[in-house]
Amino acid sequence: MATGKFISYLRVSTARQGASGLGLEAQREAVANYLNGGRWTLVQEVVEVESGKRNDRPAIAEALRLCRLHRATLVIAKLDRLARNVHFISSLMESGVEFIAVDFPQANRLTVHILAAVAEHEATMISARTKAALSAAKARGVVLGGLRGNTARMARIGRKGNAASATVRSNVAAKRHKDLLPVIEDIRIAGHTSMKEIATALNERGITAARGGDWSAVQVRRVIGKVAATLPQNL
Repeated sequence: MATGKFISYLRVSTARQGASGLGLEAQREAVANYLNGGRWTLVQEVVEVESGKRNDRPAIAEALRLCRLHRATLVIAKLDRLARNVHFISSLMESGVEFIAVDFPQANRLTVHILAAVAEHEATMISARTKAALSAAKARGVVLGGLRGNTARMARIGRKGNAASATVRSNVAAKRHKDLLPVIEDIRIAGHTSMKEIATALNERGITAARGGDWSAVQVRRVIGKVAATLPQNL
């Protein structure tokens, strides 16, 4: 039974699918069915129209930012909606955001990393076999073949995916502080300039403090102090 805050991420590969809703509605329904029951809040839905092979996807970056701000879990309908390459999965893992794939809820950071590596390896092998087939056709008789696996590489990926360190946790905290900057600036522009007023506004927006509780003036001052060099001088 789902509990807590969630950010849903829906992705389709073509502009036509995005405009028609084809594919999006099925993903949206899968997410809704998973969240049905329990005490949960869907903070926001993020939709992206892009190829899963690309890494520079602004919508997933925004979804991760929202997850850090609200301490929410990223929820997707299908595991392949995340990506089909190791580099992107590594970025997701380093973001510190928890995620759930509706069609594979048992998946964790390690298994997803390995699955992405296998998918990327298979895509590489398909490409290699296609090129070999073309060469064989031209050469009339060249036999196709190739290496099917790389267990050493899989082992290295597994070890990397299973590693957790204080450095990663520190980086996650730093990213969240940066995510808070534009929110604090919006609050300040709205006329709430004292530390206490900013804390109250953050609480009203449902954004929790570092350990999941309400903001206080002291906590706001501490966050601003850590990133003071990047803030407007009049904050």
